[in-house]
Amino acid sequence: MNPVQAIILGIVQGATEFVPISSSGHLVLVPWLLGWDEPSLTYDAIVHWGTLLAVFSFFWRDFWTIARDFFTGLSRGTLWNEHTRLGWLLIVGTIPAALIGVSLESQFEALFGEPRWVALFLIGTGGLLWFSERWRHSGKDLHTIHLPDAIIIGFAQALAITPGISRSGSTIAAGLLRGLDRATAARFSFLLMAPIVFGAGAKKTLDLISAGIDTATLLPVGLGFLAAAITGYVSIGFLIRYLQRATLHLFAYWCWGFGLFCLVVALWRGA
Repeated sequence: MNPVQAIILGIVQGATEFVPISSSGHLVLVPWLLGWDEPSLTYDAIVHWGTLLAVFSFFWRDFWTIARDFFTGLSRGTLWNEHTRLGWLLIVGTIPAALIGVSLESQFEALFGEPRWVALFLIGTGGLLWFSERWRHSGKDLHTIHLPDAIIIGFAQALAITPGISRSGSTIAAGLLRGLDRATAARFSFLLMAPIVFGAGAKKTLDLISAGIDTATLLPVGLGFLAAAITGYVSIGFLIRYLQRATLHLFAYWCWGFGLFCLVVALWRGA
């Protein structure tokens, strides 16, 4: 992978991790369309840390407040109150994706080499986004999210183990169907994804250490990391502002259009 390719894929990762159009799908389909080699394990591991940096940089006040209130509440012997509630909701919401990811990851790994299936799942993400807008109802904010909401959104996040299913798309869609307004659904989605992205980045890093680090790739990997972090930070701010005044339909149309285009190319190429 040369530096230009590393920057382009870093931008793709940073944007599509948060804009609900599937980072896993785009990181399979974009190099495949362009005839590039698949990103190396080193690149994949480090770029995950770039998107995590974007989340923590944008929401550091939220994470600090949640952690402070959570541990303060526990130190006072209170398991559940208005201070510890959001921390518990994020923990509970993380469990489904963590369990399903650990137990079923190997079964889904083969799909990353199947552009036809990735394109189909990307089209499915578009349908999920459109459906959530069609049937959504709002009225809840972060202070009125309940335990069943976190569990359902957590299971929606677990769908993202499938390449082409957007993590942010599935969780935002589930939030809308549970009564969250769009901006709140996006905020909770990003807070919820941080532990999973951390876990994925940690696992990939351990795999990288086991396989050995190719020092020749450090420059493009570093450029990809920076591109993902900067683009991710910008994308988070863009999406939250956008969803305060607009629907998810634009992203559904992109998933349908790009997914259908890639499906046609895959059938033409016999891939």
